[in-house]
Amino acid sequence: MKFCKKYQEYMRGQQKELPGVGLKKLKKILKKCRRDFESHQELDGAPPAADHCPHQCPVCDGTFFSSLLKEMSAVVGCFSERAQKLLELHLASGFQKYFIWFKGKLQGNHVALMQEGKDLVTYALINAIAVRKILKKYDKIHYSNQGQAFRSQAQSMHIEILQSPWLCELMALHINLRKTKINSKNKVPALFEGCSLTFDDDDKPSLSCELFDSIKLDIDLTCSICLETVFDPVSLACGHIFCYMCACSAASVTIVDGLKAAEPKEKCPLCRETGVYEGAVHLEELNILLRQSCREYWEQRLQSERVERIRQAKQHWEYQCRVFMGV
Repeated sequence: MKFCKKYQEYMRGQQKELPGVGLKKLKKILKKCRRDFESHQELDGAPPAADHCPHQCPVCDGTFFSSLLKEMSAVVGCFSERAQKLLELHLASGFQKYFIWFKGKLQGNHVALMQEGKDLVTYALINAIAVRKILKKYDKIHYSNQGQAFRSQAQSMHIEILQSPWLCELMALHINLRKTKINSKNKVPALFEGCSLTFDDDDKPSLSCELFDSIKLDIDLTCSICLETVFDPVSLACGHIFCYMCACSAASVTIVDGLKAAEPKEKCPLCRETGVYEGAVHLEELNILLRQSCREYWEQRLQSERVERIRQAKQHWEYQCRVFMGV
């Protein structure tokens, strides 16, 4: 079955209407572009050219990218909102959890929550593949790399769904639940197959997942600042993951002030993009996973960071007291 048909069947099979990529509509735009280009060639009496339209195409560029941009934004927005609600519910405890169930009208059933996680990951991955395929088709028709350039632009605008920190969190959630499943009598459905936490020869961890259509997603869990396994991990708006204290240091803020206090001009240490600290996300599920998988390292890092956190907190409050006293 062709991917376009498979994608349409998947979207039609959802219980409620969700935003998606209009593959059929976008393909029609590309076909119209090709027909118009061929008709212009016939009118001009030009010999048949290659099976592509010009590098700068008013037919495609006027509607194709604007439509796809809007659809990608809607997909990422929907995915992020639903993923946040699910993770908030899983991490909540006691009365707070029941309040969230009541407020969001979510089923409190454990299996129902796992099914919601499975649906979310499937939704994210199948839409990511749809975007890749239509951009590849655009480049093939136009004999250009504009589709790949658009992907880079989408990443800088934070609407590339594989870049979402919530996808990383759902992958960590899957592994955490799979571990607890061993000691549980309840049969819990896996969110998606092929997701695992792996370690290389230097004991550096990474999250990996086999996606549809033979695409593999690998997320490196080594902080590029301290070059150690990320501790108390946080994902910046650009999608890069760092230790919380390392990120605070890169943003020139203390842990007391937090990343939201960072100046907009501060850049990501990796991609050098500005304004990425305000939208930073604490990866709680990933934190739980690494704490359980790297116990010895976690204890050592916890001890060393505790000293630094106390030092920074002491400096902060001493400064606040001096300001209050007018010293």
